[in-house]
Amino acid sequence: MNDHYRNHPSAERPLEIELIRTMAHRPLTNKENNKLNELLRSPADSKDAFIMKPAADWLEPPDRSQPEPPMLFGDFWYRGELCIMFADTNVGKSILAVQIGDALSRGVAIPGFGTDGKPETVLYFDFELSAHQFRQRYSSDVYGRYEFGPAFTRLIFNPDAEGARKFATYADYLNNAIENVLVTTRARILIIDNITCLRSGTEAAASAVSLMNKLQEFKRQYGLSILVLAHTPKRNPAKPISRNDLQGSKMLINFADSAFAIGESQTNKGLRYLKQIKQRSGGQVYGADNVRLCRMIKPFSFLHFDFEGNGHEATHLLHYTEQQRKFVEDRVATLNSQGLTLRAIAAETGLSFSTVHRIVKRVERVGD
Repeated sequence: MNDHYRNHPSAERPLEIELIRTMAHRPLTNKENNKLNELLRSPADSKDAFIMKPAADWLEPPDRSQPEPPMLFGDFWYRGELCIMFADTNVGKSILAVQIGDALSRGVAIPGFGTDGKPETVLYFDFELSAHQFRQRYSSDVYGRYEFGPAFTRLIFNPDAEGARKFATYADYLNNAIENVLVTTRARILIIDNITCLRSGTEAAASAVSLMNKLQEFKRQYGLSILVLAHTPKRNPAKPISRNDLQGSKMLINFADSAFAIGESQTNKGLRYLKQIKQRSGGQVYGADNVRLCRMIKPFSFLHFDFEGNGHEATHLLHYTEQQRKFVEDRVATLNSQGLTLRAIAAETGLSFSTVHRIVKRVERVGD
């Protein structure tokens, strides 16, 4: 049967088409019927826009022989994903990103977070820190420089580069430059710190979405795993972190496979927490009722996060009364810095003179 169709003049046609044409002339044999059903139900080599299967087939359990995607940073980031990590300024995004990149380049897991355990070439595009700032974080007068592995590579903008003029837009130039690095290094793990610095044009949100689209294209073409860092705007510390807190456009998360955020505890000074915002490859392990707690430490020459258990996000949010008190204090401090008298501040805020006097004294003590 197969030889017949291979030698037939119309053998260029897909086998399923030939079988369907045969049906117009005679009933198919059982073997032919089975083959046709198999071909129509198997989308493995299909390039069509849609995958079509009988509804009953969608209820079949997944093929357990296919391995689950390996973890790169526990349940927060899996291999083959474009992941967004976002947080407010000075919370520690870059510190955690370098820690993750360093661990992956060595093939070791950050304690408490699974990884597939083989050394990887990691490209860390750093558009945040100067060379001096980077050196300060990863060296010590007492312990010397931290020894990064050879597979961990840091890239920064070259201020003397002249290639941009050859491209229609700066975005095109940047995309080409990233692709050139991918081809020459054959790296398959990228960390981009951060997406704000890579935006171009006046429409920042649209530009960021366009960049995410391009990164997804690179991901599919080269089999990449990408971690993109992003900022949150000034947010209400009394509310849980959500996808709405991503700066510029929450649409960015729609282009990501996964996303997580770093929050700052409002009740325990110096404490941070990690929270899953979106997940595709795994389940939500670190939601609001099970955030991962951590602190920044530098016992030797490597600034990094030390993880210390789990907790509820609500425990670390600013309580309403505390939020109100802080708002009032900030308002009084702002008016005081503008040169208003205590009586003028009291009139402006509706507070008593004695309350304004007490707040100003407290703020001045903190500032000393």
